[in-house]
Amino acid sequence: MKVMIRRSPETGLSIYVPKKDLEEPIVEWEHETLWGGWIRIANGWVLDLPAMASDTTLPITINAKKRGGEATE
Repeated sequence: MKVMIRRSPETGLSIYVPKKDLEEPIVEWEHETLWGGWIRIANGWVLDLPAMASDTTLPITINAKKRGGEATE
């Protein structure tokens, strides 16, 4: 799914999913550089991000893959 990741002074890292009109803060991530691992957003979803250079600038639109078995709210 296409998602946009951005950084804001108020919320830190956040993700926007246009098809769901969903914006949530990123609360946990696998790698310090963010890329090439999983992230968890505030609603419980876990998404796999593509491998990218650690100095990739934000905001950026990418393809992420949603993992199954996430928490529901």
